[in-house]
Amino acid sequence: MRILHLVSFKYKADVDPAARAEHRQRLAALHDIDGIAELKVGSDVVRAPRSYDTGLAITFRDRAALDAYQQNPRHVPVAQFGASLCEHIVAVDVEI
Repeated sequence: MRILHLVSFKYKADVDPAARAEHRQRLAALHDIDGIAELKVGSDVVRAPRSYDTGLAITFRDRAALDAYQQNPRHVPVAQFGASLCEHIVAVDVEI
């Protein structure tokens, strides 16, 4: 069964647009990691008070691919970079 990995990033107020764009570019560059069937990343267009700034949606071929991704040496530094920019990150992983 495929896994849909959804992540929303809320940047700290002082994070400039260039850093936000760099984060999205780094996320997009992960698209070819083994086990990823599809990756989409983008900035929020609604900008409501409850909105997050960046959304990430990755479809993995299975749970093993998601687990491997979490430890992947290309993913880990991108995750650390994102964490350094954010005041809050939420994620959900669902079977599809």
